[in-house]
Amino acid sequence: MAELKLRRSLLYVPGNMPSMLQNIPLFNCDAIQIDLEDAVPYSEKDAARILVRRFLEGYKDRNKEILVRINGLDTKWALDDLKTVLPALPDGIRLPKADSPEVVERLDTLLTEYEEELGLPIGHFRILPSIETAEGVINAVQTARSSPRLIGLAFGAEDYTATMEIERTKSGEELFNARMNVLWGAKAAGIQAIDSIFADVNDMEALRKETELIKRLGFTGKCMVNPRQIDIIHDVFAPKQAEVDYALEVMDAIKRAREMGTGVISLKGKMIDRPVVVRAARVLNTARAHGMVDVVINEEDIYGAE
Repeated sequence: MAELKLRRSLLYVPGNMPSMLQNIPLFNCDAIQIDLEDAVPYSEKDAARILVRRFLEGYKDRNKEILVRINGLDTKWALDDLKTVLPALPDGIRLPKADSPEVVERLDTLLTEYEEELGLPIGHFRILPSIETAEGVINAVQTARSSPRLIGLAFGAEDYTATMEIERTKSGEELFNARMNVLWGAKAAGIQAIDSIFADVNDMEALRKETELIKRLGFTGKCMVNPRQIDIIHDVFAPKQAEVDYALEVMDAIKRAREMGTGVISLKGKMIDRPVVVRAARVLNTARAHGMVDVVINEEDIYGAE
């Protein structure tokens, strides 16, 4: 199996704040999203993109994934954002307002042109589209399949609730259907599903509850606006030791079953078959990425030898 790339925590850092940019190497999140869009006033757009480029050029020994959130492709700033920051080699682009597959396809074409110009392999720059409007939610399944560059789909709840003319609540009932559409699109395309920010940086209990909810739904990561939220998000997404122990037992049980010439076996009164094995393998793959186990799960472990 391919090594799992953890994207549990994606921290927004304003592109016009040198003090925050300088602290990026110190943050223990999985990914940074340097923001040239909402966090930057119109009057500072030009200066911010130059500042971001200079920071990235000096940040050679990177210890985390770096994405740059450009301005929407329908704005006058987007092309200058790409022209300025791509030569500094971020890992990818966070694309706002990805309302349709065509928006992603247009960015894909632009990135290919820059890769050719910079002498990079095609596909070097990745894309994380933001699903943050009613139209974007409706088109999420198609958008998820719009480019091989996609590493996931990200849900933007703040903009989504604004387009829906509703209030975002901490309980989150108003987000359920939209979240599920984003999840269905991401899972069907085999990419990660990343949830929205939790805006109240002082309510850690509510942050934990929301992160536990979106993990149960199937999200594998969450965006953040404050580094104080990182530890809680990482703790929620880490497999519990009991889950890891049971997954190891499942893999051992299915191995014994195959040695007996069958694909199913009972473990502690529960039937172990392929779906249970797939879930166990996912837990162990995640646990390995967290440094909890050394075991390597391959396709034969999951599906058996041909």
